[in-house]
Amino acid sequence: MTSFMLLVMVGLFALSVPIAIAIAAASIGGIAAFTTMPLIVVAQKLVTTIDSFPLMAVPFFILAGNLMEAGGISRRLVDFAKAVVGNVQGGLACSCVLTCMIFASVSGSSVATTFAIGSIIIPAMIKHRYPPEFAAALQATSAELGVIIPPSIPMILYGVSAEVSIGEMFAAGVGPGLLIGGALTLFVYVTCKMNGWGKEDGVGNLGFVKATERAALALLMPVIIIGGIYRGVFTPTEASVVAVFYAVIVGMGVYRAIGWRDLGPILKKSVLSSSIIMFIIAAAGLFSFLITRAGVPAAIGAWIAEAIGSGWAFLLAVNLFLFVVGMFIETSASIIVLAPILAPVAAHFGIDPVHFGLIMVVNLALGMVTPPFGVNLFAACQVAGLSLEQIIGRLVPFVIVVFACLMVITYVPAVTLFFRGLVF
Repeated sequence: MTSFMLLVMVGLFALSVPIAIAIAAASIGGIAAFTTMPLIVVAQKLVTTIDSFPLMAVPFFILAGNLMEAGGISRRLVDFAKAVVGNVQGGLACSCVLTCMIFASVSGSSVATTFAIGSIIIPAMIKHRYPPEFAAALQATSAELGVIIPPSIPMILYGVSAEVSIGEMFAAGVGPGLLIGGALTLFVYVTCKMNGWGKEDGVGNLGFVKATERAALALLMPVIIIGGIYRGVFTPTEASVVAVFYAVIVGMGVYRAIGWRDLGPILKKSVLSSSIIMFIIAAAGLFSFLITRAGVPAAIGAWIAEAIGSGWAFLLAVNLFLFVVGMFIETSASIIVLAPILAPVAAHFGIDPVHFGLIMVVNLALGMVTPPFGVNLFAACQVAGLSLEQIIGRLVPFVIVVFACLMVITYVPAVTLFFRGLVF
């Protein structure tokens, strides 16, 4: 049954059938052809998979990100980042990374980060004579931080799938996020120096004090959200609701960038994005139920334990496997399907489940900026008005930098577990 389901799913992927439909169709076909279960099980599993309190955070964080974009919060964050690092050569490019790090600490979504920040940064970089391809590749890669720096929707999904504390996942994501953000900033700075880009990046920037005053409420938002989670004031799910209310109050009441008429389109956009993700989660949950019932996770775990004799070799194999998977399958679906299979095997080798979760999230996040199905690439190309083929050459060095960071995260657990130890 499992082989049949995999073949059907891969075949539908090849025919460009939407991911959720491909997974659901493969699962329904497996039930109909190889089991005696009634098809009512399909509806039951689709509903019970998303009947989860932690998953309620997904649509709320998506809504919060869209409200931030429409409410002028993202523009103020860009101005603040430019005031901090924008006065050095290549500072505008460096401010792209810094802004994405700040925006990611609330939105939880890399695609939302790409559109919210990229619509401001990419035109500004092109105006300052950066190659458009470089600007788009930088934005797509920097936006990856949206799912690594907490809060993060993929971390929520991993926590639900692998039965790991979401709060601990959020705390553990700080180290990898800072590592990747710092590495990207250093790489961008050196690249701009070598190519002579960004010599006039300081022209027109706001002063630090003025930019900080304008962005004060925007900068306070991640402090409230992350601080509230770590201090136990509210859960990650409750934090997502707080983020929405804060974005509404600031965007409508303080900045007055959102009117009552704007709420309809914002809600519609958020509902559509949330529906797509939740449909994928529901379909992947059905698929995961069937392969678990067939004993696939246990069989794979036993085979890996026998074939691979050490934890470091297992992690290397997992990284290579997830890198390929991330290129073809959407991150949410990959986590829902693979986390229940791989997490027990990692535990067999004595790997901390939170550390392994960050390895999965960072690796699959890399898939968001690798062809052929990198969602961040499509978003950045849309903003920059470029084709995917045009930015591939500029993208490769960024992928190498992030992959190098992934190796450090994989084999130096302290990068991940240090901040978790401080909080928990």
